[in-house]
Amino acid sequence: MPALNKLYQQYKEQVAFYVVYIEEAHPTDGWQMPNNIKDHVLVASPHTLEDRNEAAHACVVKLGIHIPALVDDMQDSAERAYTGWPDRLYVIDRSGRVAYKSKAGPFGFHPDEMAQALAKLVPPANPVKQTH
Repeated sequence: MPALNKLYQQYKEQVAFYVVYIEEAHPTDGWQMPNNIKDHVLVASPHTLEDRNEAAHACVVKLGIHIPALVDDMQDSAERAYTGWPDRLYVIDRSGRVAYKSKAGPFGFHPDEMAQALAKLVPPANPVKQTH
């Protein structure tokens, strides 16, 4: 998360950044990852939108996410549209096209690749002025 939080800080005035909480990848009532237990990120499968909102909030806090969070609906519309499960990084351009899609995370996350995609689409925040 630190690298993604850094990108958010760098581009937040020029780019709309969001974390979209989708269905829980490792619920306590399903397949559990050892890191979730170690990091105390223990969430049951949400059965209502209220449950999902609470799970999203808990994950944002425990994982130290600074990026604004949205919550997918109970039909998993965002996950289905973008194949976001278990988790992925995306850059969507102004035309609504996918300009960058990471491999499945967290092992497929390469924030430096995302940064390169952003740099191609967004001019620097403070361009250097040429003097003669």
